[in-house]
Amino acid sequence: MLADTVRRFVERSYALETRRRLADSAFGFSPENWRTLSELGLTGLVVAEEFGGAGGGVVETLIVMEEFGRGLVLEPYLSTAVVGAALISKGGSVAQKNAILRAIAAGRTRLALAALEPGARFDLWEVRTRATSLGDGYVIDGSKAVVLHGDSSDKLIVSARTARNAVDHDGITLFLIDAKAPGVAVKGFPNIDGQRSAEIALKDVHVGVEAVIGEADAGYPLLEWAVDRGIVALCAEAVGAMAKLVDITAEYLRTRQQFGQPIGRFQALRHRAADMLIALEQARSITLFAAAGLDQPDPRDRRRAVSAAKAVVGRSGRYIGQQAVQLHGAMGMTDELAVGHYFKRLTCIDMTWGNAEHHTEL
Repeated sequence: MLADTVRRFVERSYALETRRRLADSAFGFSPENWRTLSELGLTGLVVAEEFGGAGGGVVETLIVMEEFGRGLVLEPYLSTAVVGAALISKGGSVAQKNAILRAIAAGRTRLALAALEPGARFDLWEVRTRATSLGDGYVIDGSKAVVLHGDSSDKLIVSARTARNAVDHDGITLFLIDAKAPGVAVKGFPNIDGQRSAEIALKDVHVGVEAVIGEADAGYPLLEWAVDRGIVALCAEAVGAMAKLVDITAEYLRTRQQFGQPIGRFQALRHRAADMLIALEQARSITLFAAAGLDQPDPRDRRRAVSAAKAVVGRSGRYIGQQAVQLHGAMGMTDELAVGHYFKRLTCIDMTWGNAEHHTEL
C-alpha cells in the first residue's frame, strides 16, 4: 500500500517536462508537492508517533526511496525526512524533538546536513569549522561545501570542532542552527541531476547551548550513524532509478525496428540487457543486506556493510547508465530523452557521501 501510494504521487507529479520546470524554479522543487508528501504522512515516516509521525523505520524508508528513484523526485526528502529526522530522533533533546520532529512531520520545517567541508572530500571527520565556547553558548566560524538542499532549508545541522585537531574523530559537536541566523551566508547552485546544493559560510554565528545535538565533543558517532542511514536510503533510490532505466531500455529494444525486426532479437543486445538486469539485482540485494545491518551493535560491522552497498550500487549504476545510453543509440545522448536524466541522477548518488572507489577503499 505504501509503495502504491508513493507510485501514484510520482506518476501524477513527475512527468519529464514537469520535472524540468520544477528543477528550474527558485526552490528547485515544488512546495505544493512537499505539502502533499506531508499530507500523505511521508515527511514524518520515521518520526515517532508521540511527535506526530508514523513511527516507521528502515523498511518503510527503502520503499519510499525506491519509488522516488523511479520518478527522479526533487523534493528534499532525504536531507529532511531521512537524515535530519533520524539524527534529531536519536540525539536531540526533548525540546528539540518536540519542536523539530513535529514540524518535520507537519511539513513546516526542512533540514539540511552541513557536514562536508572544502578540501575534505568525503571524510566527515575532517572538520575545520570551529565552535568556540563563549559564556552560555558558542561562536561558530567556518565553511561547509555541497550541502544538499542547503538553499531551501529552514534549519542547518552543522558539524563543528570544539576540541582536538582538524582530522580527529573526537572533539566534534553537532549544532542546530537557523539557516537565516546572523552570520550565515548561503550560496545555492544546481547539481547536474537537477537537484540543488549550497556552499555555506559561517562567520561569528552565535548559538546557545540548547543548539547542541547530543553530547558536546562526541558528535561524530551520531553523525556517522545518521549518514549511514542516508547512504542506504540513497542506495534504495538508485535501485529505483536503475529499475526504471532497465524498463525503459527493454521497451526500446522491443519496439525499435532495424533490418525488419525489433533490435531486441539480436543476441548481443539481449546479452547486454541481461547484464543490466544482473547488475540491478546485485544492487538491490546488497542494499537490503546493508539495511538489515543498520542497527547492529558494532558500528564497524555496520560501516562495512554500508560501504559495500555504496560501492556495488555505484558501479551498478554506472554500468546500467552506460548501457542504457548506448543501447538507445544517438537518442541516448539527447536531453529530451529520460535516459540521460536517470544517468545523471545515478552519477550524483554515486558522488554523495563517498563514491564507489572511496567506499571500496574503506
